[in-house]
Amino acid sequence: MLTRTDLRGRVPSTAELRATLPRAEMDVEQVLHQVRPVIEAVRDRGVEAVLEFTEKFDSVRPDRVRVPAEELRRALDELDPQVRAGLEESIARARKVHNDQRRTDVTTQVVPGGTVTERWVPVERVGLYAPGGLAVYPSSVVMNVVPAQAAGVESLVVCSPPQAEFGGRPHPVILAAAQLLGVTEVWAVGGAQAVALLAYGGTDTDGAELVPADMVTGPGNVFVTAAKRQLRSLIGIDSEAGPTEIAILADETADPVHVAADLISQAEHDTLAASVLVTDSEALADAVDAELARQVPQTKHSERIRTALTGKQSGCILVSGIDDGIKVVDAYAAEHLEIQTAQAEQVAQRVRNAGAIFVGPYAPVSLGDYCAGSNHVLPTGGCARHSSGLSVQSFLRGIHVISYTEQALRDVADKVVALATAEDLPAHGQAVTARFD
Repeated sequence: MLTRTDLRGRVPSTAELRATLPRAEMDVEQVLHQVRPVIEAVRDRGVEAVLEFTEKFDSVRPDRVRVPAEELRRALDELDPQVRAGLEESIARARKVHNDQRRTDVTTQVVPGGTVTERWVPVERVGLYAPGGLAVYPSSVVMNVVPAQAAGVESLVVCSPPQAEFGGRPHPVILAAAQLLGVTEVWAVGGAQAVALLAYGGTDTDGAELVPADMVTGPGNVFVTAAKRQLRSLIGIDSEAGPTEIAILADETADPVHVAADLISQAEHDTLAASVLVTDSEALADAVDAELARQVPQTKHSERIRTALTGKQSGCILVSGIDDGIKVVDAYAAEHLEIQTAQAEQVAQRVRNAGAIFVGPYAPVSLGDYCAGSNHVLPTGGCARHSSGLSVQSFLRGIHVISYTEQALRDVADKVVALATAEDLPAHGQAVTARFD
C-alpha cells in the first residue's frame, strides 16, 4: 500500500533527501486571493460580514457570535461522563507538564552599576482556534488553552465553527472543554473570517464588544492558514500549520501490527495526512504492508485513510541501517516521530529534528494527542528543523530592562562613541557624551 523508495547502498545528501522524501503539499499562496476579500470585508463591516460568510461557508447563521455562558455550562452538564473524565485527565497531565515550563525573570550584572534584566511578560489577549471540519477537536482546545493559562495570559477567547446540527453553536464537546478549562468566552465563527474577527474585533449583534486579540493560535485548514499569514503583521501567530504527518523509524524488532496501526491513526485525520515508514528491514516493510491491507478495511474512515496512505505524501523509505535512518528522519523533520527500534532511547537521543519524539512500543502518537501531557500543536512540513511546538514560551515575550548608573555609563562612553563613529552615526555617540559635557 505504501510507495517504496529504496535508499539502501547509498547515503543521499540533505538537499537530495529534502527533494526526494514524500511530503504533504498545501499551497497557501493559491488561496490568498480567496481569503483577502474575506479579511477586507470583516475589517470594513465587522460582524455583519462575518455572519454572511458563515452562512455561505458553514450553511448556518448564528443569532450572535459570542456563545451565551449558560450554553457553555449546559454543554458541560450534558457531557458524556467518560468523555469528561478523559478531558479532565488530559487537562491535568498537560498542566503538570506546562506548569514546569514557566520562566522566571533573570537579572545580569554586566558591570558594577549596570544591569540587564530579562523580564517575561505574557501576551495580553489570545484567540485560540479549534477546527470543526472532518472531526471535532476538544483536545485542541486543551492543548491551546493550558499553555496560555500557564503563561499567565489574562484574556482568552476560543473560536470554533458553528454547526447547523447544533443551532449555530460550535460542537457541544468544544463548549464543554472550554467550560472545563475555565474559558468563559467562545465565539461561534470559523475559517478565515474567524481569524479576521480576532484580528480586528467588532460589535456583536446584541451590542456587546468583541475585543480583538494580540495573538492567534491553533490548527486549521488552508484558508485559516492563509488568513494567519496575511494578518501576521497585525497579530502574532503560532505557525502556519499544514497537514498532519507521522514518521516511524523502525527495525526488525518492531511489531508490524503496531506500526501499521500508528500509520493509520494519522492517515485518519485527512486525505492529505502523511504517513512515512523509515526502516532497514525489508521484511518489516512487507509485514507492515500486509497489516495495512488487513487493518484499513476495518476502520470507520477507510476511504479517507486509504487515500492518505496511497498519496504521494506517504511512503516507505528503505535504508541500509539505523544510522542512515536517523539521517533520513532528520531531513524529513516530522511533526510526530516514533522510534520503534532496539535501544530506542539511545536512538531518540541522536535525533535532532522532530516536533515530538515518541520512544518505544508503548508511546504511540495517539497518546500524545490526548493524554501524554505533551502538546500536540507541533510544526509540520519540515518546520521542525527550526521551530518548536506550542508551549508556555509561545505566549511569553522577553523584554530586556536596562539600568545603568552615571559612572557605569561614563566608563563605557568612549566605546559607544567609537562604535557609533564606525557606523557613521555620530548622533548616537553624542547622545552619550551630552550627559557629561
